[in-house]
Amino acid sequence: MTVSTEGIELKTRSPAMRAAVELLSSMRFSISLLTVICIASVIGTVLKQHEPINNYVNQFGPFWTEVFGRVSLYSVYSAWWFLLILAFLVISTSLCIARNTPKILVDLKAYKENIREQSLKAFGHRAEATLVDAPEAAARRLGAMLVGGGWKVKLQQRDTPSGGGWMVAAKAGAANKLGYIAAHSAIVLVCLGGLLDGDLIVRAQMLFNGKTPYTGGGMIADVKQEHRLSERNPTFRGNLLVAEGTQSSTAILNQSDGILLQELPFAIELKKFIVEFYSTGMPKLFASDIIIHDKETGEKIPARVEVNHPASYKGVEIYQSSFDDGGSTIRMKAIPMNAATKPFELEGVVGGSSQLTRGAGDTGDKLTVEYTGLRVINVENFSGADAGGNGVDVRKVDLRESIQSRMGAANKTATKKELRNVGPSVTYKLRDAAGQAREFHNYMLPVDTGDGIPVFLLGLRDTPAERFRYLRVPADEQGSMDEFVRLRAALADPATRKRAIERYSAKAIDQSKPELAQQLAASATRALGLFAGDEAGKDGKPTAGLQAVADFIEANVPEAERAKAGEVLVRILNGTLFELLQTAREQVGLKPLEPSEKAQAFMTQAVLALSDVNAYPAPLALQLSDFTQVQASVFQVARAPGKNVVYLGCLLLILGVFAMLYVRERRLWIWLAPQAEGNASGSHGGGSVATMALSTNRKTMDGDREFEQLKLKLIGVKD
Repeated sequence: MTVSTEGIELKTRSPAMRAAVELLSSMRFSISLLTVICIASVIGTVLKQHEPINNYVNQFGPFWTEVFGRVSLYSVYSAWWFLLILAFLVISTSLCIARNTPKILVDLKAYKENIREQSLKAFGHRAEATLVDAPEAAARRLGAMLVGGGWKVKLQQRDTPSGGGWMVAAKAGAANKLGYIAAHSAIVLVCLGGLLDGDLIVRAQMLFNGKTPYTGGGMIADVKQEHRLSERNPTFRGNLLVAEGTQSSTAILNQSDGILLQELPFAIELKKFIVEFYSTGMPKLFASDIIIHDKETGEKIPARVEVNHPASYKGVEIYQSSFDDGGSTIRMKAIPMNAATKPFELEGVVGGSSQLTRGAGDTGDKLTVEYTGLRVINVENFSGADAGGNGVDVRKVDLRESIQSRMGAANKTATKKELRNVGPSVTYKLRDAAGQAREFHNYMLPVDTGDGIPVFLLGLRDTPAERFRYLRVPADEQGSMDEFVRLRAALADPATRKRAIERYSAKAIDQSKPELAQQLAASATRALGLFAGDEAGKDGKPTAGLQAVADFIEANVPEAERAKAGEVLVRILNGTLFELLQTAREQVGLKPLEPSEKAQAFMTQAVLALSDVNAYPAPLALQLSDFTQVQASVFQVARAPGKNVVYLGCLLLILGVFAMLYVRERRLWIWLAPQAEGNASGSHGGGSVATMALSTNRKTMDGDREFEQLKLKLIGVKD
C-alpha cells in the first residue's frame, strides 16, 4: 500500500466544498503550512520578541518598524496569523491521518496471498527451485522456518491443473507503516500543545470576556479588573519580579500592544537571591530561596528555585529566569564638567528618578536623572593584544609554543587573558525637558589601564544600539577627581589663568630679558585661550581643546613650519597648565605639586581629558560614592497543560521517524506447485516447484543481502 498525497474526495454537489476539503486534507497543503511555520519560527528566533518599541525604531527606523509591527513580527508566536496557520496545520494533518490510517490498518492485516505466479516472476528479487517435498509439506516446513525468523505467515491452498498448490505469504516490518501514523500524530499533538500553551486562550478571553491590554503606568494595585486575568486561567506564561524581602502574586503577560496582569493562586516571597560568578565575570549560578504563600489556606511552603530546577505548586511551574536590581539605594557625587556647575551630593533608588534644574529659578533648564542600573562586579580583560608592536622578530619565535597555543582544548585561545574585577558601576540617563535622553555608564573606582596612572571611566551613548564611549579622567593621589575638577575650574577662570601665565613666564625666562618674557607670556596667553575655548573656530562656533590649537596652527602657520610650531606651542601649553594647577592648589591651601614622573603622567592624562571634556554632552557626571544593594529575582511562572501533550508528541515523533527510517517493510511469497511427471530433470513426481519473490518498501543493499540469505536457507538456491 502506498500512502496517498491526494486529499479526501468528498461526495457533495458543491464543487467549491469538494475542492476545499480536497486541498485541506492533501499532504502538499500540510507541507506548505509547515514550511510557512518554519520560516515564521526563524524570524521569531532571529528577531528579538516583545522588546520595547524604541529598540525596534533604533534598529530598523520608523518606517520599517511600523511595517513589521503591522504584521506582528515582534510577537510572532502569539500573532493571529501564526495561530491560524497552526490551527489549519492541525486540521490538515488530522485529515491526512484520517484519510490514510484506515488504508494502513487494512494493509497491515492483509498478507496478499492471492497474488498470481506470473506476477511473482516480474519482481526484482525472485528465484526458482525444485524441492523434494510435496507442496503441502514444503509449505508447512517453510512457514515454520519463517515464523522462527520473526515473520508473520499465512498459508493458502490452491487448485491447479497438476494438483493442489500452496502459497506461503509472509510479512515483516509492519512498524514502518505505524511510523507514518505516529509521526503525523506527533505533529498534531505538538501543534495542539502549542495552541494550548500559546496565547490562543488568552486572546479568546480578550475577545469574549472583554479583557484588554494595559498601556499605562503606575502601581499594579491600581490597574482595573478589565486588564487582569483570573486565577482559574487554564494556561499562561508570564514574568514575576520579586525583590529581596518582598512578595508578589501578580505576573505580567507581555502583549504586542501592552500587558495583561495574571493573578496567581499564591504569593512568592524572596528570602535571598544567590548568584555566583566565573572568573570571567559571567554568572555561574542563579538560585532563589523563596517561600510560597497559599492564598486559600495561608500555608507557607519553602522552596529553592535554580536554573533548570523549577519549583511547582498547584499546577504552576516557577522557573528562575534572570535577576535584576530590586531597588538599590545609591549615593552619588555630581562632578561638574563646566565651571557653571558646582559639586553636590545626590541620592536615589535604582528604577527611580530625580529632578535637577540647570540655572536659577523657573527659567533654568530642567534635567531628569533616571537611575537604571547598578552592577557590583565588572570583570574586564586587560591583556595587551599586541604589546610588542606589529613587527615579528623571527629570532624570538618558538614554533612549539606557537603550535600548542592553537591546539588542544576548545576553550584555549592564542591570546592570553588578564581578567580583573574593576569594581562597581552605575548606569543612568539624563533626560532634558524635550524628552531626549542620553545613557551614561560610570565606574565607581579608578581603573589602571596601563597608561601610568589610574583613570575614572565615564561612559556615554546616545542610543541603546550604540556602544559606550568613555572619557578618561585621571585620579589624583587621594583616588578622586578633585584635582581634575580644580584644574577644570581654574582653566575657566581668566584671573587664575593670568596668574598661572605670569608664573610660567617668570620661571621659563630670565628676568633680565623682559622682552622675551612678554613674548612668551603672549604666546602662553594665546595657547591657553585657544585651549579654553575663548576663540571661534573655522565655522564661527567656539572650539576648545587640542583641536582648537591644531586649527589655529593650520590656519596661521605655513605647512613647512607647522610641526615645529606645534611642538613649541604644545610645550608652552603643558607648562602653563601645570602652573595653572599649582595656582589652583595654592588657592585652596594645598602645597605645590612636586615635579615627578607620576605628576607628569597625571598632567599628560589631564590635558587629554580637558581636551575631550569639551565634547561631553552633559554639564555634570555622576560618580558613585556609596550604595546599598537590593537584589531581585525574575521568575517565569507558567501553567502549561499542553506540556505533557507536547512531550507525548515528541515521543511519538522519535518513534515514528525511527520506524520510517530504520524499519523496512518486507513481504515474501513462495508459490509451491506440484512437480509434473517426467520433467526435464528426470524426476518422476512427488516433489514441488518453488517460485519465490521478495518485495521491500526501499531498495537497499540490506534487502539484497537478506534475499540472498532467504533463498539459500529456504529453497537452497545459490548465485
